[in-house]
Amino acid sequence: MPKIDVYNIEGKKVSDVELKDEIFGIEPNEAIVHSVLVNYLANQRQGTQNTKTRSEVSGGGRKPWRQKGTGRARQGSIRAPQWIKGGIALGPKPRSYKYSVNKKERQLAIKSMLSSKVLENELVVVDKLSFKEIKTKNMVNALSKLKVNEKALILLPEKDENVQKSARNIEGVKTSLVNTINVYDLLKYSKLIITLDTVKKLEEVYA
Repeated sequence: MPKIDVYNIEGKKVSDVELKDEIFGIEPNEAIVHSVLVNYLANQRQGTQNTKTRSEVSGGGRKPWRQKGTGRARQGSIRAPQWIKGGIALGPKPRSYKYSVNKKERQLAIKSMLSSKVLENELVVVDKLSFKEIKTKNMVNALSKLKVNEKALILLPEKDENVQKSARNIEGVKTSLVNTINVYDLLKYSKLIITLDTVKKLEEVYA
Protein backbone atom coordinates (compact mmCIF):
# COMPACT_ATOMS: atom_id res chain seq x y z
CA MET A 1 0.00 0.00 0.00
CA PRO A 2 1.36 3.46 -0.87
CA LYS A 3 1.92 5.60 2.22
CA ILE A 4 1.37 9.36 1.89
CA ASP A 5 2.16 12.19 4.29
CA VAL A 6 -0.84 14.05 5.71
CA TYR A 7 -0.61 17.82 6.25
CA ASN A 8 -2.78 20.38 7.98
CA ILE A 9 -3.74 23.64 6.25
CA GLU A 10 -0.74 25.27 7.91
CA GLY A 11 1.48 23.05 5.75
CA LYS A 12 2.81 20.98 8.65
CA LYS A 13 2.94 17.20 8.55
CA VAL A 14 0.59 15.72 11.15
CA SER A 15 0.51 12.02 10.23
CA ASP A 16 0.54 9.65 7.28
CA VAL A 17 -2.10 7.51 5.60
CA GLU A 18 -1.97 4.18 3.79
CA LEU A 19 -3.89 4.21 0.53
CA LYS A 20 -5.55 1.15 -0.98
CA ASP A 21 -3.54 -0.48 -3.76
CA GLU A 22 -6.61 -1.21 -5.89
CA ILE A 23 -7.35 2.54 -6.16
CA PHE A 24 -4.08 4.40 -5.65
CA GLY A 25 -1.52 1.73 -6.48
CA ILE A 26 -2.48 0.17 -9.82
CA GLU A 27 -0.44 0.43 -13.01
CA PRO A 28 -2.02 3.33 -14.96
CA ASN A 29 -3.79 2.18 -18.12
CA GLU A 30 -3.09 4.95 -20.65
CA ALA A 31 -5.27 3.41 -23.37
CA ILE A 32 -8.35 3.39 -21.13
CA VAL A 33 -7.61 6.93 -19.90
CA HIS A 34 -7.41 8.13 -23.52
CA SER A 35 -10.63 6.33 -24.47
CA VAL A 36 -12.57 7.80 -21.54
CA LEU A 37 -11.12 11.28 -22.15
CA VAL A 38 -12.23 11.23 -25.80
CA ASN A 39 -15.69 10.13 -24.66
CA TYR A 40 -15.87 12.98 -22.13
CA LEU A 41 -14.86 15.60 -24.71
CA ALA A 42 -17.30 14.22 -27.28
CA ASN A 43 -20.12 14.40 -24.75
CA GLN A 44 -19.32 18.09 -24.11
CA ARG A 45 -19.88 19.01 -27.76
CA GLN A 46 -23.11 20.90 -28.39
CA GLY A 47 -23.53 19.77 -31.98
CA THR A 48 -25.50 22.91 -32.89
CA GLN A 49 -23.70 23.69 -36.16
CA ASN A 50 -26.09 24.12 -39.08
CA THR A 51 -26.06 24.93 -42.78
CA LYS A 52 -29.07 25.50 -45.02
CA THR A 53 -29.91 23.03 -47.77
CA ARG A 54 -31.40 24.09 -51.10
CA SER A 55 -34.88 23.61 -49.64
CA GLU A 56 -34.18 26.16 -46.87
CA VAL A 57 -32.53 29.09 -48.71
CA SER A 58 -34.55 31.92 -50.24
CA GLY A 59 -35.07 32.01 -53.98
CA GLY A 60 -37.58 31.20 -56.68
CA GLY A 61 -38.59 27.67 -57.47
CA ARG A 62 -38.89 28.35 -61.19
CA LYS A 63 -36.33 27.43 -63.83
CA PRO A 64 -34.04 30.47 -64.40
CA TRP A 65 -34.02 30.07 -68.21
CA ARG A 66 -35.24 27.64 -70.78
CA GLN A 67 -33.52 24.28 -71.17
CA LYS A 68 -32.22 24.72 -74.72
CA GLY A 69 -31.17 27.43 -77.10
CA THR A 70 -29.51 29.96 -74.80
CA GLY A 71 -25.96 28.66 -75.11
CA ARG A 72 -25.66 28.48 -71.35
CA ALA A 73 -25.54 25.42 -69.13
CA ARG A 74 -28.92 24.03 -68.16
CA GLN A 75 -30.13 25.09 -64.73
CA GLY A 76 -33.12 23.92 -62.76
CA SER A 77 -33.14 26.35 -59.83
CA ILE A 78 -31.22 29.33 -58.48
CA ARG A 79 -31.25 27.59 -55.10
CA ALA A 80 -28.89 24.84 -56.36
CA PRO A 81 -25.50 24.54 -54.55
CA GLN A 82 -23.44 25.93 -57.46
CA TRP A 83 -25.27 29.28 -57.34
CA ILE A 84 -24.23 32.22 -55.15
CA LYS A 85 -26.58 32.20 -52.14
CA GLY A 86 -27.62 28.68 -53.10
CA GLY A 87 -28.03 25.82 -50.64
CA ILE A 88 -25.09 23.96 -49.11
CA ALA A 89 -24.65 20.37 -50.27
CA LEU A 90 -23.75 17.84 -47.58
CA GLY A 91 -23.12 20.53 -44.94
CA PRO A 92 -23.25 19.96 -41.17
CA LYS A 93 -26.65 19.73 -39.46
CA PRO A 94 -27.52 19.68 -35.73
CA ARG A 95 -26.59 16.34 -34.21
CA SER A 96 -25.55 14.73 -30.94
CA TYR A 97 -21.99 13.46 -30.52
CA LYS A 98 -22.79 11.64 -27.30
CA TYR A 99 -21.96 8.00 -26.77
CA SER A 100 -21.54 5.90 -23.67
CA VAL A 101 -18.53 4.13 -22.19
CA ASN A 102 -18.67 1.06 -20.01
CA LYS A 103 -18.90 1.92 -16.28
CA LYS A 104 -15.94 -0.35 -15.45
CA GLU A 105 -13.81 1.47 -18.03
CA ARG A 106 -14.69 4.85 -16.49
CA GLN A 107 -13.79 3.59 -13.03
CA LEU A 108 -10.51 2.08 -14.27
CA ALA A 109 -9.62 5.41 -15.92
CA ILE A 110 -10.25 7.30 -12.65
CA LYS A 111 -8.20 4.78 -10.66
CA SER A 112 -5.41 5.00 -13.26
CA MET A 113 -5.31 8.78 -12.87
CA LEU A 114 -5.34 8.60 -9.06
CA SER A 115 -2.49 6.08 -9.14
CA SER A 116 -0.62 8.29 -11.59
CA LYS A 117 -0.91 11.24 -9.20
CA VAL A 118 0.66 9.13 -6.45
CA LEU A 119 3.48 7.92 -8.71
CA GLU A 120 4.30 11.45 -9.86
CA ASN A 121 4.09 12.97 -6.34
CA GLU A 122 1.21 15.19 -7.41
CA LEU A 123 -1.15 14.09 -4.63
CA VAL A 124 -1.48 16.29 -1.54
CA VAL A 125 -3.45 14.91 1.41
CA VAL A 126 -4.69 17.28 4.13
CA ASP A 127 -6.30 16.18 7.37
CA LYS A 128 -9.14 18.68 7.08
CA LEU A 129 -10.07 21.54 4.76
CA SER A 130 -12.68 23.91 6.13
CA PHE A 131 -13.09 27.64 6.64
CA LYS A 132 -15.30 29.62 9.01
CA GLU A 133 -16.18 32.11 6.28
CA ILE A 134 -16.08 32.56 2.53
CA LYS A 135 -12.81 34.31 1.86
CA THR A 136 -10.49 33.87 -1.11
CA LYS A 137 -7.53 34.92 1.03
CA ASN A 138 -8.03 31.87 3.28
CA MET A 139 -7.68 29.50 0.32
CA VAL A 140 -4.71 31.42 -1.11
CA ASN A 141 -2.91 31.18 2.25
CA ALA A 142 -3.69 27.46 2.57
CA LEU A 143 -2.36 26.70 -0.93
CA SER A 144 0.73 28.78 -0.25
CA LYS A 145 1.50 26.92 2.99
CA LEU A 146 0.94 23.58 1.25
CA LYS A 147 3.43 24.77 -1.41
CA VAL A 148 0.93 24.26 -4.23
CA ASN A 149 2.00 26.60 -7.03
CA GLU A 150 0.68 24.70 -10.05
CA LYS A 151 -2.88 24.24 -11.28
CA ALA A 152 -4.74 22.43 -8.53
CA LEU A 153 -7.91 20.36 -8.29
CA ILE A 154 -9.41 20.25 -4.79
CA LEU A 155 -11.50 17.11 -4.37
CA LEU A 156 -14.13 17.25 -1.63
CA PRO A 157 -16.23 14.38 -0.23
CA GLU A 158 -19.37 16.55 -0.20
CA LYS A 159 -20.47 20.14 -0.78
CA ASP A 160 -18.78 22.77 1.36
CA GLU A 161 -19.86 26.25 0.31
CA ASN A 162 -17.15 28.05 2.28
CA VAL A 163 -14.37 26.05 0.61
CA GLN A 164 -15.90 26.02 -2.88
CA LYS A 165 -16.63 29.75 -2.95
CA SER A 166 -13.27 30.63 -1.42
CA ALA A 167 -11.55 28.87 -4.33
CA ARG A 168 -13.74 29.89 -7.26
CA ASN A 169 -11.94 33.20 -8.01
CA ILE A 170 -8.42 31.76 -7.92
CA GLU A 171 -7.03 31.22 -11.40
CA GLY A 172 -5.93 27.63 -12.01
CA VAL A 173 -7.81 26.23 -9.01
CA LYS A 174 -11.00 24.19 -9.19
CA THR A 175 -13.08 22.33 -6.62
CA SER A 176 -14.92 19.12 -7.42
CA LEU A 177 -16.83 16.41 -5.58
CA VAL A 178 -16.06 12.68 -5.47
CA ASN A 179 -19.29 11.87 -7.32
CA THR A 180 -18.55 14.35 -10.15
CA ILE A 181 -14.85 13.64 -10.67
CA ASN A 182 -13.73 13.09 -14.28
CA VAL A 183 -10.59 12.17 -16.20
CA TYR A 184 -10.40 15.55 -17.98
CA ASP A 185 -10.01 17.51 -14.73
CA LEU A 186 -7.51 15.00 -13.32
CA LEU A 187 -5.37 15.45 -16.43
CA LYS A 188 -5.80 19.22 -16.67
CA TYR A 189 -4.78 20.05 -13.10
CA SER A 190 -1.26 19.13 -12.02
CA LYS A 191 -1.86 18.85 -8.27
CA LEU A 192 -4.69 16.90 -6.67
CA ILE A 193 -5.59 18.01 -3.14
CA ILE A 194 -7.75 15.66 -1.11
CA THR A 195 -8.78 15.36 2.53
CA LEU A 196 -8.80 12.23 4.68
CA ASP A 197 -12.61 12.14 4.32
CA THR A 198 -12.16 12.26 0.54
CA VAL A 199 -9.80 9.28 0.73
CA LYS A 200 -12.44 7.29 2.62
CA LYS A 201 -15.16 8.29 0.15
CA LEU A 202 -13.00 7.35 -2.86
CA GLU A 203 -12.23 3.96 -1.30
CA GLU A 204 -15.94 3.40 -0.67
CA VAL A 205 -16.94 4.32 -4.22
CA TYR A 206 -14.14 2.70 -6.22
CA ALA A 207 -13.09 -0.28 -4.07
